[in-house]
Amino acid sequence: MARLSEPMISFIVPAHNEEFELSSTLAAIRAAASDAGKPYETVVVDDASTDATPEIATQAGAKVIRINRRQIAAARNAGARVAQGEHVLFVDADTRINTSHVTEAVAALEAGYAGGSARVAMDGVVPLWGRILLHAFSVVYFGLNLGAGAFLFTTRRNFEAIGGFDEQYFVGEEVFFSLELKKLGRFKVLRAPIVTSGRKLRMHPAGRFLRDFFRVVVAGPRGARSRAKLRLWYDGKREKHPAEA
Repeated sequence: MARLSEPMISFIVPAHNEEFELSSTLAAIRAAASDAGKPYETVVVDDASTDATPEIATQAGAKVIRINRRQIAAARNAGARVAQGEHVLFVDADTRINTSHVTEAVAALEAGYAGGSARVAMDGVVPLWGRILLHAFSVVYFGLNLGAGAFLFTTRRNFEAIGGFDEQYFVGEEVFFSLELKKLGRFKVLRAPIVTSGRKLRMHPAGRFLRDFFRVVVAGPRGARSRAKLRLWYDGKREKHPAEA
């Protein structure tokens, strides 16, 4: 059982039409926090869902807030504003964490790290081109010590100091979040990977995925400021089954 004097953890889960993923994600958070012996709360930010996402979150015991922005940066910020914990962990609604992610994140923050993230593994069967892309991207991205949006952690004080996620960006907000945290201190990427859905790699043809992905990479920050050309991230496509660890 957690000691009452321990800082509370707030898990922030942004969600849009995640009725097939959310139950497993919240169950993984509950198991990880309980096994770690940490006091915690879970805040689900329902961003304009038209399915059973908010009902599922409520049934799982999460605090639910609703916004209508269709923007993940805004959803994460909205959750952090109502969260009560001193340690803030952002977990995407299609992502599974375990006990080690919680304990190592808290240990890093208590050791003075400004924040951090974790490496990423995809669930299920991912096409060969997707596996090659993920490997190449991970070598470069994590080699630069940047955080993956599916799992990010920091303290409330640091979150407020950097002003949260920059809402001028519809994608790539985790890059700027990581860079701002690194201005405050060390940033740690945990080696144990979180497991997140590989649905984008399964549901989009290789040509379309690579075209949309590299269009954003080449465009840089300017290309991330409008949802109009970001269908890869905002088309709302969902698989009708949860991710598997």
